[in-house]
Amino acid sequence: MIKIIISMVTAAGLMLGNSAMASGMPALAKKHGCDSCHDIDKRVVGPSWMEVSRKYKGATKYTDRGKEYGLEDGLVMKVSKGGSGNWGTMPMPANDQNGINQAEMKSLVKFVLGLAK
Repeated sequence: MIKIIISMVTAAGLMLGNSAMASGMPALAKKHGCDSCHDIDKRVVGPSWMEVSRKYKGATKYTDRGKEYGLEDGLVMKVSKGGSGNWGTMPMPANDQNGINQAEMKSLVKFVLGLAK
């Protein structure tokens, strides 16, 4: 009985330890208020970040208004400027309209894209 419990605890720890969810929401996401509308593994106002990661898994390009961008650059632009249409009608507010925090936006995009890998 004890061996079974230890095995279950160990397996659960390994599953969490190997997932991005074990690390929780990055401090940058909290700093920019992303956690008000997004969660890592469940839909809030916007899609879960896991949904976003799965949608773009294996993609190399992002298209916005008929123009094609590299995936990371396109998503950084989308997160920075905000907008709607990718996940329904609810618009995402701009998070870095003036481009002051582009390194932080890129870091968040990389985190999200890495969730489904």
